[in-house]
Amino acid sequence: MSAEQMSIGEMLAATVPMARTLNIEFLETTPEKAVVALPDQSEYHNHVGGPHAGAMFTLGESASGAIVLAAFGDQLSRAVPLAVRADIAYKKLAMGPVTATATLGRPAVDVVAELDAGERPEFPVTVAIQRADGAVTGEMTVVWTLRPNS
Repeated sequence: MSAEQMSIGEMLAATVPMARTLNIEFLETTPEKAVVALPDQSEYHNHVGGPHAGAMFTLGESASGAIVLAAFGDQLSRAVPLAVRADIAYKKLAMGPVTATATLGRPAVDVVAELDAGERPEFPVTVAIQRADGAVTGEMTVVWTLRPNS
């Protein structure tokens, strides 16, 4: 299967070993929203039987990467998306499977306009991590940049 035929989730699973290791599932990837799931797997549990904080961080970062690729995939010939920094808050105990929903914090057209102007734009992606019952167990912000190719 060529890169053009792969979905964003398939591409991330193929190119990001950590996402593959955790068996992260890419449920929805559009420029408006990315939804990514972490199955309940005992080998990635913490001391209280829920998903380890590192697994939840990876889930959220993977969701943010999926929306970045969906929103800016057409810019990959001239810029590389890179995570700049991330912040996560663990709000409630996460047990069982969890999902992360990512949304862009700035309009994509504004980010591309900065890239067109020769700048290296930065933009936040917000992520909500939820249990199966809908309770938000974590909130994350990942700041991304589009680094122009030299």
